[in-house]
Amino acid sequence: MTTIDLNADLGEGYGRWTLGDDDAMLAAVTSANVACGFHAGDPLTMTAVVDAAHRRGVAVGAHVSYRDLAGFGRRFVDASEAELVGDVVYQIGALTGVAASVGATVRYVKPHGALYSVIAGDDERGRRHAHAVVEAVTRVDPGLVLVGLAGSPLLTRATEAGLSTIAEAFADRAYTPDGRLVPRTDPGAVLHDPAEIVDRVLRLVETGRIRAVDGTDLALHAESVCVHGDTPGAVAIAAGLRTALEAAGVDVRSFVAVPRQVAATESAVPPSPQTGAPADALATPPANPTASSTPPAPAGSPS
Repeated sequence: MTTIDLNADLGEGYGRWTLGDDDAMLAAVTSANVACGFHAGDPLTMTAVVDAAHRRGVAVGAHVSYRDLAGFGRRFVDASEAELVGDVVYQIGALTGVAASVGATVRYVKPHGALYSVIAGDDERGRRHAHAVVEAVTRVDPGLVLVGLAGSPLLTRATEAGLSTIAEAFADRAYTPDGRLVPRTDPGAVLHDPAEIVDRVLRLVETGRIRAVDGTDLALHAESVCVHGDTPGAVAIAAGLRTALEAAGVDVRSFVAVPRQVAATESAVPPSPQTGAPADALATPPANPTASSTPPAPAGSPS
């Protein structure tokens, strides 16, 4: 049976501002990339999202970013390698502490926005910042999985450094013929039609091919598919995609082993910043199956 992970960038509110519907997205995805405070996210939001993900049996990952809160992490920051290592270690550490407070565990790291795109490139700054990210993850926990753009040299570099990696594709983003993401500033860079997105992802999962913006077919091996939580209609896209994949006989599950959902009574976090209800009162769906074992960025626009 074909297997695929469905992930989303979550916890991207900040203080009184909310972005997306984390609770609804958690009902559809199998892995949650949780903002760690550098592009979005605050302690209350991080705690609520991690706790809700843990109770649903959704894997938790650190969504690390350049230090760019005002720009939502979608601007290049010319940090030194030492600075970036420290920033990434700091963010993983913050989420690790939050996760421990609710009995959860951070299982993987996925860079965000400009950082994601830059380190997927093969120019000097891409290699330099990729080295910093790989070094940071290795220092914190070499058992963490690193998620990166399918086909990018980052995955090879991380594997050579001893890290496990996951190749990622995007459900709601357009691709250039060479496998990069179309810059967000270009028309058609972000896809919104749920039917079109479902068709694209089903074809990708079943054939390993996806249509580029010029109409050509792009060969792409992907182990995880991302739906951005801040894309308009994200909940409908994610839910429809999950339903369609399962109807096609695809096993939708995380790429890391996660515990079965825990009882709601085990939660001890403050009320959800999105619903205002105690986390214990949030509906808990059936558990997902347990899984096995800026200058323009060179690899497309910020994810």
